[in-house]
Amino acid sequence: MEKVLLLHSSREGQTVKILRHIEQTLGNDYQCELMDLHQTNEVNIAQYDRVLIGASIRYGHLNKKLYHFIEKHLAVLQENKVGFFCVNLTARKEGKNTPETSVYMKKFLSKSPWTPKLQGVFAGALYYPRYNLFDRVMIQFIMKMTGGETDATKEVEYTDWSKVETFSQQFKQL
Repeated sequence: MEKVLLLHSSREGQTVKILRHIEQTLGNDYQCELMDLHQTNEVNIAQYDRVLIGASIRYGHLNKKLYHFIEKHLAVLQENKVGFFCVNLTARKEGKNTPETSVYMKKFLSKSPWTPKLQGVFAGALYYPRYNLFDRVMIQFIMKMTGGETDATKEVEYTDWSKVETFSQQFKQL
């Protein structure tokens, strides 16, 4: 049975939800361990057969701790069975939802010393009722500018689960 590390940098939980879905898709042939990048001081990623990192975009940026983690573990991450995906609301739009067309993936690849062999981009979710006032107003403003949902009473999930399934199969084939 292969050991898989599912590592996340998530703010509202959609990245974790995606990783949990991937864990289910992988099935019983894989022993998965889910870890929060922000709660983990030391992790020996070399003890895993596969590593998948999921990170969410917040106000246009990935968390700096992700880049620190990559720098610290670069040698192991450059092994074959490692993948990365980012989650953002921009990916709800056609033409902005692939690693080749996502401005956030391009930005990640330009800032990171690591180029993952497997890359994914998934649309996230809006959880207006869960946000504090500042975040709710800022996200409403951004969504208004980009033609998205602005009703602060709604929770809207944009994640394309069939795309996540396809990505899971690609991760299995690494």
